[in-house]
Amino acid sequence: MSRRFPKGFLWGCATAAYQIEGAPAADGKGPSIWDRYAHIPGMMANSDTGDMACDHYHLFREDIALMQQLGMQAYRFSLSWARILPEGTGRINAAGLQFYSDLIDELLAHGIEPMVTLFHWDLPAALDDRGGWLNRDSADWFAEYARVAFGAFDGRVKKWITINEPWVVSDGGYLRGTIAPGHRNRFEAPIASHNLMRAHGAAVKAYRETGRHEIGLAVNIEPKYAASATPEDMAATHRASAYMNEQYLDSALLGRYPPALREIFGPAWPDWPETDFDLIRQPLDFIGINYYTRAVVRHDAADDLLKAAAVRQPGALYTETNWEVFPQGLADTLLWVRQRYGDISLYITENGAAFPDPPTATHGQVHDPHRVDYLHTHLLALHEAIAKGVDVRGYMAWSFMDNLEWSLGYAKRFGLVHVNFETQARTPKDSARFYSQVIASHGECLGESPDTT
Repeated sequence: MSRRFPKGFLWGCATAAYQIEGAPAADGKGPSIWDRYAHIPGMMANSDTGDMACDHYHLFREDIALMQQLGMQAYRFSLSWARILPEGTGRINAAGLQFYSDLIDELLAHGIEPMVTLFHWDLPAALDDRGGWLNRDSADWFAEYARVAFGAFDGRVKKWITINEPWVVSDGGYLRGTIAPGHRNRFEAPIASHNLMRAHGAAVKAYRETGRHEIGLAVNIEPKYAASATPEDMAATHRASAYMNEQYLDSALLGRYPPALREIFGPAWPDWPETDFDLIRQPLDFIGINYYTRAVVRHDAADDLLKAAAVRQPGALYTETNWEVFPQGLADTLLWVRQRYGDISLYITENGAAFPDPPTATHGQVHDPHRVDYLHTHLLALHEAIAKGVDVRGYMAWSFMDNLEWSLGYAKRFGLVHVNFETQARTPKDSARFYSQVIASHGECLGESPDTT
């Protein structure tokens, strides 16, 4: 059976600004909520910060040359909002725009297509001081910023993503306090989610005024499988899926929220104006799917939100972030999206895993057999979904290189390219070479067992 992917399928990799750029105050950049959060004692593993990260701000040309060497056809990256608008609105920082303009030109010169994410979690601190995503004006702030980016880069950039993983922003940033801005408030989370989706809609609406290409939304989907067929476990699985998977896609594509959210949040769930959904539900060109793992769900009365808990699977392989390796979940996810939302075009905008790679390369090599196998099995699952008719148009591996894994610091390595954070040396891992072979063969090599010795 041929493993060749469809003609025009786009192979690439992905990163995010705060995780790789460094240079937090260079050339007029304003602070973001992560620049603040990372310096609060106790918030970051090992007191790590993004102050240096991968120094991509200064090393982007070398990084892009390495992407070309590995055969990357596309590079998904995010803009730092505060690098372009230091106060979040108003004054434009010309040097910040120039950095991204140079980055885009460098990509194009190397034959690599830019895929740009407007917001990957790093809200300008000045806007957080005004309420952040709890302020309904945030949709207008985001649309203003989006117009600046569209005006500067559309045409050279032909694929845009508004917001990356709004669920993580809301759940981690406003409900559980595990990422910036670090709030823990049940009443705030639905408001933040709703305003993120309003901002998404406002940016798409702004793009339709002048944009000439494609724009979409990137969501993280974690398929939920019931631990048993009992009514309690089935109901818990339904709630978990509505909260994480359906909340954002239902609002963006169907113009409504799943009814289970009112049950989940109780009195913390507001009544939203119907007109808000006219803004949120904008015509999209594609959806980005970020897939890492699944959850097997059982009823848990002790959980005060979902009444649900994930069950660890005996004998399964788990990554350094305690996520089960379950490639079939990617195929199941893609088929579910088509079944629920129709034949919208999809990109895999993130897929990858953290494994215990060493801090330094040995003789110019980093062996990462688990990651090679992860890529191999997930790409086979992706091919299965495409063979069943799902319209997937590209795959962006997470991540191009090791970086700051948010609150988990530098110890969790997702990269295809190893980074020595002491010297900033880059070393392609075995997984990078394997992925390079996949790209060169357009997937044909997936029919063979990879060398993971």
